[in-house]
Amino acid sequence: MTATNTETRYRICPLCEACCGLDVQVADGKVIAIRGKADDVFSHGYICPKGFALKDLHEDPDRLRQPLVRRNGELQPATWDEAFDEIERRLVPIIEHHGKDAVALSVGNPTAHKMSLVLYFSRLAKALGSKNIYSASTLDQIPKQLASGWMFGHWLSIAVPDIERCDFLLILGANPMASNGSLWTVPDFRGKAKALRARGGQIVVVDPRRTETAAVADAHHFIRPGADVFLLAAMVNAVFAENLASPGRLAEWTVGIDAVRDAVAAFTPEAVAARCGVDARTIRALARQLATTERACVYGRIGTCTQEFGTLSSWLVDVLNVLTGHLDAPGGAMFPHAAAFAPNTQGKPGIGRGIITGRHASRVSHAPEVMGELPMTVLAEEIETAGKDQIKALITLASNPVLSSPGGPRLARALDSLEFMVSLDIYLNETSRHADVVLPGMSPLEDEHYDVTFPQFSHRNHARYSPPVFPPTEGQPPEWQNLLRLTAIVRGLGARADVLALDDAMLEQDVTKQAGAHAPAVLAALAAGGRKGPDRLLDLALRTGPHGDMFGLKPQGLNLDKVIAAPGGMDLGPLQPRIPEMLRTPSGRIELAPPACLADLQRARDRLAEPAPEMVIVGRRDVRSNNSWMHNLHTLAKGPERCTALIHPKDAERLGLADGALARISADDGNAERTVTAPVVISTDMMPGVISLPHGWGHDKAGARLRVAAERPGANLNAVLDDGLRDPLSGNAVLSGVAVSVSAA
Repeated sequence: MTATNTETRYRICPLCEACCGLDVQVADGKVIAIRGKADDVFSHGYICPKGFALKDLHEDPDRLRQPLVRRNGELQPATWDEAFDEIERRLVPIIEHHGKDAVALSVGNPTAHKMSLVLYFSRLAKALGSKNIYSASTLDQIPKQLASGWMFGHWLSIAVPDIERCDFLLILGANPMASNGSLWTVPDFRGKAKALRARGGQIVVVDPRRTETAAVADAHHFIRPGADVFLLAAMVNAVFAENLASPGRLAEWTVGIDAVRDAVAAFTPEAVAARCGVDARTIRALARQLATTERACVYGRIGTCTQEFGTLSSWLVDVLNVLTGHLDAPGGAMFPHAAAFAPNTQGKPGIGRGIITGRHASRVSHAPEVMGELPMTVLAEEIETAGKDQIKALITLASNPVLSSPGGPRLARALDSLEFMVSLDIYLNETSRHADVVLPGMSPLEDEHYDVTFPQFSHRNHARYSPPVFPPTEGQPPEWQNLLRLTAIVRGLGARADVLALDDAMLEQDVTKQAGAHAPAVLAALAAGGRKGPDRLLDLALRTGPHGDMFGLKPQGLNLDKVIAAPGGMDLGPLQPRIPEMLRTPSGRIELAPPACLADLQRARDRLAEPAPEMVIVGRRDVRSNNSWMHNLHTLAKGPERCTALIHPKDAERLGLADGALARISADDGNAERTVTAPVVISTDMMPGVISLPHGWGHDKAGARLRVAAERPGANLNAVLDDGLRDPLSGNAVLSGVAVSVSAA
């Protein structure tokens, strides 16, 4: 191979929240090598194993490249027109006979990593108008979004650590060494943590496992899973008790401080120490160090969300940051200023309608709607239970709840009882194997990309765009057009509708609503650009965003042409204070004491008197794994067994478990169906009384086509968990701190 026929093309990695810039070296239509892009303005050449695995994903023979339609009980190849005709033939009568709520939508995490999917899924959901919307949010982060919405006025107003200026970072229930941030886009956390410590700063990790992040920190403290609420409430109590509360300039923009003081009065460090497993002296020392360090913050993530007090824990993280003067301050927890699509940059600054929850509820468990969604863990019962608005049909988009949600076996049976199911996915996985029509997605190297969501959580402001590395597979429509064809079907326009005309009409409607009398000029300018689909929506969002050129009114501002022309993207600078401008609460203030949180504290107080379970289970994450489908990539799957049960030596001895032997892990309620086995790894990294099993495994289901993953299927953590356990405020599934029975298999 000579250098003359080799090219290097830019691609933003879509496989985790770090969103690293990559140089993809190609020749003759093949990937030759993938490296971190040294001059990427955000990731600066960093790459993890997932970035290298993009080659495997693009070339994976198991990745679907042609639609499948179920005929005579078997999924068989079909043309695109045949697939959409089948959808129209079977879906439209269900809507006509049973109503729009008889059709459910389920959307998975990979959607957020594809511009075309995240922008056009909302068009499908709006056109369908069903109350039955489900997503991975209720298995992951919705407690943080709910707490942020109540406090700051929008679901996406989430404060993130300003790590490059921080001198004390307290991390709870998060492992950014493996994730490179979660609801915090921070590539190369290791390098940034090293720099923090080199300038004299400190990192302290509180986690029931000595994680990869804890290993590079200055201190690590074990905590009983699910007890974060007690630790955080006690730290707030200590801040008040030692007269350390000092919100600084935020005092005039904050309401509810006295209410919080009263609410945490019972949560003294001494009262909570035994229940959370952290001694009172340590709790007070952490509170004191946080309050007296000039540039500091608390960061809590998935371990603080996926528990029965997920919303309370998420709320108390921000309460601590406010009270200690570290919210919206350099080196503390700050709000990014995204160039496009950020709701807290739109509308009137400093005030808004806030958020609304509970506009409807699920039929069976009466779980309230939050952020327009119902909990994923009620999907099975909504399919199973007869009656008005029973779910008869399901459309999934990059979603695999049979593996990723508790109650997977039950959900699998429920999916088989549906009248009709459509999956848009790149694989025939544990969920899409149940579908009647499967529409394949594109390789990430075949579509254009701009991070719609993650600049809203980024540690530094930026704007980056990467064009397709390769043209799409012959005959493959763009995914946004597939979503528009589904939109046309549910709107009664038919499977053969002109989707480009539909896109134009929907854009005109949106622009008219936003721009009013200026809409014709805006539409004319967009038409002159010659773009269609997500690129056109992106250009509109950039030009009307906080850094935009406003269609010529601000000539130095951004538009898509400028972003595309910038090698490695455009650096928009470090995070800056944004309060009160970014607030969207009706009061125009930080609502430090949401009534629902104050009320739920009584439930936490009642739990203080209860003994901790003898053995509980938690999940974990590996840098070589993220979503369940990554287990089918040889680059990531090779090497030692990763789906192992970590357990402390004392527990192993007590339970008769040997290193390398199989452990039987069962639900504590004796439900025989909720049992898995996994190889044991005995480790002092685990807190006594806690066993850890990673998320996303269990690739042993008949009908799935994941050959690499099936070689070492692993045990499904969620198969042990109870699909009835939820944080009552947010509806998030309880995935951590659940009592289990463990024995030798």
